[in-house]
Amino acid sequence: MTTRQVMVGLDGSPQSEAAAVWAAQEAQRLGSALCLLHVWPWLSGENVDRSNPCDLRPAALDVLARVADRIRLAHPGLAVEVAVRPDDPVDGLIAEARGQEMVVLGSRGLGGFAGLLVGSVSLAVAARATVPTVLVRGKSPDHDFARSTGEIVVGLDSRQPGEAVLDFAFTEAERRGATLRAVHGWDPVPAWAFGGVVLPPVDLPAQESTESALLSGHLADQRARHPGVNVVEDVRLGGAARAVLDAAAGAELVVIGRRERRHHVGALLGPVAHAVLHHSTTPVVVVPHP
Repeated sequence: MTTRQVMVGLDGSPQSEAAAVWAAQEAQRLGSALCLLHVWPWLSGENVDRSNPCDLRPAALDVLARVADRIRLAHPGLAVEVAVRPDDPVDGLIAEARGQEMVVLGSRGLGGFAGLLVGSVSLAVAARATVPTVLVRGKSPDHDFARSTGEIVVGLDSRQPGEAVLDFAFTEAERRGATLRAVHGWDPVPAWAFGGVVLPPVDLPAQESTESALLSGHLADQRARHPGVNVVEDVRLGGAARAVLDAAAGAELVVIGRRERRHHVGALLGPVAHAVLHHSTTPVVVVPHP
C-alpha cells in the first residue's frame, strides 16, 4: 500500500460488510482508494490450493471479491483493492492501518450483554491504532447510513480537548456539509465529608458559564480555519459519556478522542470512549492524540 487509503477490516460477517459499505462512502468523500483487508492467523501462502479443506485463503478471497464487486457496482469510480494477511487480527489490522487515512471496523460483539455490542477485536484496535478508527454499528450490508439530523457530534474535554480531535471533526463536518455539535459534559467535583462523598456547595450557573467559556476558547482556532462550518456549542451537566450519547441520537457520526498513553498492560481506552463505543448506535470515530 503506497498511498493513503480508507482501510476496512472484513471478516465475512454482516456487520463487517456493513462497515465496508460505510467505508466506501467515506472513501468516495475523501477521494481516496478503499482497501478491503482480511486478517487471520491460519491463512496459507500465496499459492492457493482449493483442494485443501484446511486452506482458508480461498474462502477469504471469495468473500473479499464478492464485497469488492458489490462496492464497485455502487461506486463505479472508486478504486477498490483487496488484501489478506496471515496474522493475529488485532496486530495485523494495527500494522496495516499505519499511514492510512483511517481504519473502519464493524462493531460485532459476541457477548451475552445486549447493551454491549462491540467486539473485542474492534475495541483492541480502537485502543491501539495510530490512525482514526471508525466502529460502525450496522446489522447488514443493506443498513441505511443516510443522515437524519445532519449533525456530527464531537465529545470534548474542555481542559484537554485534543487538537487532532477538533481538526478531524471540523474537517469531516466541512466535507459533509454537516453541522458540528461540540459537546462537553461536566459534573461538580465531589468532596469527602463525614458521611462519605458529597457534592460541594457550587454555584452551578457560574460553573456552567466557566465551562462554556473554556469550550468556546478551544473551538476558536478551528472555527477560524473552517468558517463555513455551522457549530453548536453544547455544554451539559451530568457527565461526559451521557452527554455525548444523548447528543448522538440521530447524528451522522460521533467523534471522540483517545489519549496516546500506555498502561503497563498496554494501550487503554478511557472510560468515556469505552462507554460511547459500547452504547452508541451511530458510527463512532476514535481519534488518537497526544
